[in-house]
Amino acid sequence: MKILAIDTSGLVASVAISDGDILLGQFSIQYKTTHSEILMPMLDDLCKKVNLDLKSIDAIAVAKGPGSFTGLRIGSATVKGLALALDKPVIAIPTVDGIAYNLYGNEKVICPMMDARRGQVYTGLYTFVPANPEGKIQERRFDMQIIHKQFATSVDEIAEMINEIGKPAILLGDGVPVYRDKLENLLKVPYSIAPMHQNRQSAAALLPLAMQYLEEGKTMSSDEFAPDYLRLSQAEREASEGKENAPKKKEPKTPGIIRVRPMTAEDLDDAAALEKANLGKEAWNSKQLLDALTRDDTIYVVAEKAGRIVGLCGVQNISGEGEITNVSVAPDCRNEGTGYKMVKQLLERGRGIGIEAYTLEVRAANAPARRLYEKLGFVSEGVRAGFYEDPKDDAVIYWKRN
Repeated sequence: MKILAIDTSGLVASVAISDGDILLGQFSIQYKTTHSEILMPMLDDLCKKVNLDLKSIDAIAVAKGPGSFTGLRIGSATVKGLALALDKPVIAIPTVDGIAYNLYGNEKVICPMMDARRGQVYTGLYTFVPANPEGKIQERRFDMQIIHKQFATSVDEIAEMINEIGKPAILLGDGVPVYRDKLENLLKVPYSIAPMHQNRQSAAALLPLAMQYLEEGKTMSSDEFAPDYLRLSQAEREASEGKENAPKKKEPKTPGIIRVRPMTAEDLDDAAALEKANLGKEAWNSKQLLDALTRDDTIYVVAEKAGRIVGLCGVQNISGEGEITNVSVAPDCRNEGTGYKMVKQLLERGRGIGIEAYTLEVRAANAPARRLYEKLGFVSEGVRAGFYEDPKDDAVIYWKRN
């Protein structure tokens, strides 16, 4: 039984692979690089070093949250993409459970703390209890007991809960150094801090939990999996807090520079959501986008603004002719040149895969899109009557020939 585990819920990016009860390898990095830059290279390198074909794994385990919103999205997109491509089940492990498992066999009160900002931590309370009598020959085994499942709370509240239990505690996680002075004043029971090799997220710690989940049938498909943030992001909280009292007015455009770049696996969920918002039943889902993204004869780009995916565009090379698809732009970013920038870059990149002419289809009633394509040199060469549904409309066929 081979399992791949990924944890990007915090500052640490970690991947690990097991075969049965053997840890084949693990890479963990906590440095000034984004998870999107380091995660896939780490995974590729690890697979090469242990001579592993990813098609041979049985499941993919992931720290499902809570944690860094950006980190969780990157890990989620990567896992969903791999699970779709490999047709493997996903095992979603609560992040705080995984951190606690670093201290397997410790019978103290284990309290992981992840810094959740705004004076809060993502935390939980655990301990390990013997699963069999201690003996000289028999292997000593332990079961993890969840005293309080993971949740978001204040440092004061979790310290009070530890004090109420009244037993020695061991603390770990990136929230401990942040609130160390406060914890020294709040905790009334003996406590210690886990050493450096045990006090952060570890994909290897997810693996034994994943084996238990797999034996119990606790798996899900790629489509079913979603991160568990435990609470809203800062932007969502601020929007929610002001929603009831805010006057009804037209939403302002999101400030920021529009940047067009190649689409990656971590963009799939956002790109699919944008597609659905714009096209409804005609939209491509994340699996279709993944299939298109991983082909050798396609190029897909996204437009990013203020950290948000606001545009999507793709082209497929068919015997030297490029069929442009998925030209989607978020409503609040239209009339800002987003579509023009994406299609123009797509035309330039297409030459690199041998495209000599381009074609696309657009609703006859979509005047803004037609003006965009004509501005880029496309010429109408035909109509497919009644091609589009809901609402019914003709498709105008455009070509751009060199």
